[in-house]
Amino acid sequence: MKIEQIYTGCLAQGAYYITSNGEAAIIDPLRETEPYIKKLKRDDVTLKYVFETHFHADFVSGHIDLSKKTGAPIVYGPQAACEFGCISAKDGEEFKIGNITIKVLHTPGHTIESTTYLLKNENGKDYAIFSGDTLFLGDVGRPDLAQKAVHITQEELAGLLYDSLMNKIMPLADDVIVYPAHGAGSACGKNMMKETTDTLGNQKKVNYALNQPNKESFIKAVTDGLLPPPAYFGLNVAMNKKGYESFESVLNHGMKSLTPDELEAAAENSEALILDTRTAEEFSKGFIPRSINIGLNGDFAPWVGTLIVDVKQPLLLVTDIGKEKETVTRLSRVGFDNILGHLNGSFAAWQSAGKEIDTVERITAKQFATELEIPLDKVIDIRRESEYAIAHVKEAYNKPLDYINEWIKDITHEDHFYIHCASGYRSMIAASILQAHGFRNFSEIKGGFKSISATTVPKTNKIFQTKIMKV
Repeated sequence: MKIEQIYTGCLAQGAYYITSNGEAAIIDPLRETEPYIKKLKRDDVTLKYVFETHFHADFVSGHIDLSKKTGAPIVYGPQAACEFGCISAKDGEEFKIGNITIKVLHTPGHTIESTTYLLKNENGKDYAIFSGDTLFLGDVGRPDLAQKAVHITQEELAGLLYDSLMNKIMPLADDVIVYPAHGAGSACGKNMMKETTDTLGNQKKVNYALNQPNKESFIKAVTDGLLPPPAYFGLNVAMNKKGYESFESVLNHGMKSLTPDELEAAAENSEALILDTRTAEEFSKGFIPRSINIGLNGDFAPWVGTLIVDVKQPLLLVTDIGKEKETVTRLSRVGFDNILGHLNGSFAAWQSAGKEIDTVERITAKQFATELEIPLDKVIDIRRESEYAIAHVKEAYNKPLDYINEWIKDITHEDHFYIHCASGYRSMIAASILQAHGFRNFSEIKGGFKSISATTVPKTNKIFQTKIMKV
């Protein structure tokens, strides 16, 4: 028996490849199937099942393409209503893979169909659980994502999750290994550990959710402080339920090479958004007017899904040369399939063609320190509330990037303001969105709060009540 965790940092997602005696199973695969096909050929094994722990919201799974290519059936837990061929397994049902057994444990709460897969080794001993979004390391799955679809409150779902954990997971032995679907950085939980595997016994000790005294306390603990889920989550669930265009087809469209004239025409005629995935430093020096910068070197796919919102939005890409395929792949993982092509030769080709360019006013933290006058100058800190609470520039407004499509309505074009994040990645995203909306009256601070911290700019760690902002 061999278990391989395939962890994708950008999505903080774990897929699992399991082999035993010539047969294999894959749990929660990503959209692109080539890596899994290569592993199957390498090990000379037959894929017997594709297991899904639930209908994922934060990424588009590769279950359909993988099943078509290998003939392996797709297995979901009870109450999974697929609009394609799949097995909706019964609670307690067992599936053989070589000399091992995978048992279905229906664990509703994150979603109604959420299922944990218990792996029994060659000797029939409980060896590991693949817990999906039911149990994370340090946390449990958020119970608010499925409430609209099933007409149930998040409190009721949290109650189901409590029952699932107490009745199905907690009775298992302490030496059972926990393999979750996500780790720290995922929006599917709020308190996840940086580790990606652990023993159940340790989780029984350290996981706050598993140590609540009763159901009422559990419900309050897991629902408290939940931020609104990214808007693309519901669209990804629909794609995972209904099906989607093959990854190869999406890649073929995205790899279409466009000249500067062709890209310009496509942008004018299709209402496409130009997505520039170069670094913040490169983007600040020059870019195609009204393009949006979300750097490939950060949490690229989740930010695309959070800020662009509509997965059907036509996209035109500006990438570093050689990064076209990676960009299309990572976009497809969160359902952005409507990619019209990419700029051949990257931004240098646009410049060489003599096309119009734009720049961002980017200043250093030292310059910011010499210019800032408190309370006359307005400063917008776009980090998350938890980051802002630890320390921030005195009198700064906290407006997280996650909600820029809402708070941008509070901005005016008259008074100058400064904008920063932690290191510069997110603030350049915000700067590009602001300029795409016609705002020119701001300066973006290079290096973000990390660089500001080394200056004499007044700072505070006192949490101020959010003020109504008119900048």
